[in-house]
Amino acid sequence: MKKLIYIFFGVSALLISVDLMAQKKLTEATISYDIVINTGDKNPQAADLLDGATSVVYLKGNSSRSEMISSLGTQATIIDGKSGNVTVLKDYGEQKYMINMTSNDWKQSNKKYEGITFKYEDETKVIQGYTCQKAIGVLGDGSTFTVYFTKDLLPVNKDFQYLNKNLPGLAMQYEASIGSLMVTYTVSSINFNPVTQAKFELPKSGYRVMTYEESKGGRD
Repeated sequence: MKKLIYIFFGVSALLISVDLMAQKKLTEATISYDIVINTGDKNPQAADLLDGATSVVYLKGNSSRSEMISSLGTQATIIDGKSGNVTVLKDYGEQKYMINMTSNDWKQSNKKYEGITFKYEDETKVIQGYTCQKAIGVLGDGSTFTVYFTKDLLPVNKDFQYLNKNLPGLAMQYEASIGSLMVTYTVSSINFNPVTQAKFELPKSGYRVMTYEESKGGRD
């Protein structure tokens, strides 16, 4: 009887260790997303400006840098993992802005994503070799979006993708709004090589520095 108990616990421990090995804590990576404009948009000119746009996310511990790259220019959001402060760099040709935000400012700027709940469905698809489960995100105003996520990759820092921060894994494909446009982000590649610290260093000059309140220009 004792022998059977030892075998049972041994097998259980093995299964748990295999499961933990399958779940990789995402502490350092470069994740590239392709951006596709959803059909039926009423503003084709705006859609054309985002044609071929990409998003690249650099993760290093609790720090992150998310870059939105389009024909208009580049916008980067850098989250300092130590202080929680956020810096947004807008680089659109001659117009270059650096917006400094506290963690509270960051939360305020993402208030529409607070309280998102997810309804998990049985449907799955494979994206870049990862099996991804379908979920429906429900915002506070009742609107919804679709996301496919993998439980195999668990980001340590979840603030870089605020609308998906409550998912138990990495969003590999998801819907989101950019201004008046609805777009779909899909992972095109994940690189686990070390990310240089230089990615999180802020420029010393060349940008007009603004606070979050100044950037709002009187808007709520």
